[in-house]
Amino acid sequence: MVFANRYEAALQLIPFLKKYAREHSVILAVPRGGVPMGYELAKHFNRPLELLMAKKIGHPLDCEVAIGAVGLEDQLVDPALRDVPLKYIDKQIKQIRKSLKERYRKFVGDRPFADLENKVVIIIDDGVATGNTILGSIKMIYRKHPKKVIVAVPVAPVETVAKMKKYVDDLMCLFVAENFSGVGLYYSDFSEVSDEEVISLLRKASTVAVQHKG
Repeated sequence: MVFANRYEAALQLIPFLKKYAREHSVILAVPRGGVPMGYELAKHFNRPLELLMAKKIGHPLDCEVAIGAVGLEDQLVDPALRDVPLKYIDKQIKQIRKSLKERYRKFVGDRPFADLENKVVIIIDDGVATGNTILGSIKMIYRKHPKKVIVAVPVAPVETVAKMKKYVDDLMCLFVAENFSGVGLYYSDFSEVSDEEVISLLRKASTVAVQHKG
């Protein structure tokens, strides 16, 4: 299965998300690739669009192995860790959070993050590989007492879908790939999303959200 681009992939997700159309929901898009999709869905359902700002903490001996995740206000570290110095973890948390806050400020300015309590949180990305960062984010999101947490993506590997299903209330994946070798291979146009495009789409989405409140 190949999607024309991110916007077309978002349109294909709409029918699966209609059951949440009447819920008080917030769309969390993973920057930068998830933002064009998040915008399309936010516009269609007249819902606020936020950024899911999170990054995994890599193991000091292998940065690809996730030992935790850091968000704008929270962090999650594997409680079973025994071989990783606390000094390393603390340093990573501070560095990652500083970077996330700088990026968030660049994208949205000083606007406060949306309140997720008792909301249906819909996480959107253009595809998922290992799912480690999103899984860490999901666990942190649950601490904010949402009504439900939903993940909606166009493509992900079989094993990642199975892993994520255990941690969310609902998961929609248009194509579950058995021989997954990279998100970009499932798009005809997988052009890089620029910071400027992210900023522009968030501004447009904020106008939609204001109109919805009105």
